Amino acid sequence: MQTLIKVGVIYGSTRPGRFCDRVARWVGERVEAAGDFEVLAIDPLDTTLADLDALRARIAEADCFIIVTPEYNHSYPAPLKALIDSVSAEWHAKPVAFVSYGGGSGGLRAIEHLRAVFAELHAVGLRDSLSFPFAWEQFDAVGRLREPARAERTMTILLERLLWWAEALRAARLTTPYSEAA
Repeated sequence: MQTLIKVGVIYGSTRPGRFCDRVARWVGERVEAAGDFEVLAIDPLDTTLADLDALRARIAEADCFIIVTPEYNHSYPAPLKALIDSVSAEWHAKPVAFVSYGGGSGGLRAIEHLRAVFAELHAVGLRDSLSFPFAWEQFDAVGRLREPARAERTMTILLERLLWWAEALRAARLTTPYSEAA
């Protein structure tokens, strides 16, 4: 039996009544349906992750990540930055995919900022991403997409590529730990 790839689904917002829950739930459902992954929720509101050692352990446990982020003022939220910057080596040599939401840009500017941050952390940002412009019009009150075909196609491709990178980099990390290669 093949070992499942552990994907950390990282929630990018901490605002009360956050829309992030709908998008992250949809992402998590797609990840689980793919069958190759085990979902590890990484939510800045999870009080068990307030302990730095617990956060480090959760990030270290994951083979790859999907960041679910809104766009605030042409970038991503400060709590997401704090979570990312709280650890370092645990990100090394792991792939990161991005799902964003927002107004007209769909959060793409947040993704572009995150790509630079993860490159600095020696993580591999996937070229492919999924964005939801005017997300509040695309999702209903319980988090279902009104017209899911395009997003599901894009998510399928994103997950196939994330799986490839996660398997390749996990094998590489097991052969030669990244700290020894760098």
